[in-house]
Amino acid sequence: MIMQVIGATIGTMAFSLLYGVPKQYYPCCGLVGGAGWLIYLLTKPIIGTALGAFCSTVFLVLLSRIFAVKKQCPVTIFLIAGIFPLVPGAGICMTSYYVVVNDIRQAFTTGFMAMKIAVSIVLGIVIVFGMPQKWFQRLGNISLRRKEKEFT
Repeated sequence: MIMQVIGATIGTMAFSLLYGVPKQYYPCCGLVGGAGWLIYLLTKPIIGTALGAFCSTVFLVLLSRIFAVKKQCPVTIFLIAGIFPLVPGAGICMTSYYVVVNDIRQAFTTGFMAMKIAVSIVLGIVIVFGMPQKWFQRLGNISLRRKEKEFT
């Protein structure tokens, strides 16, 4: 499990490089992707694949919004890179394969699971983005006040 989280962290940072994220945000992007994958791995055996993807998406979107406020940059920098490990690309690829080899039952099974994961990711993003920005700005203001006190 630890190797998977490390792989997700490195993969997220590599995707950040391809996506054109500024270098100073690579560690935060990696942390978001690794943390999201860790939550997914911990919740998947308990509540299932789709709900595990939902919970990890909620967590990583919250983390992305917090980093965006603290770093004063757009949330998409962390969100797009961080969601990378959760995207059901293998499920979509396998669905296409099963359609080509005419195994319709298996194509439907893998395609339906990929669709459930994708919908879970979308719902997680929508729910967290429904939260008021004020909540996250307060977190940023608290950290700025701490920095000001350190300098005075």
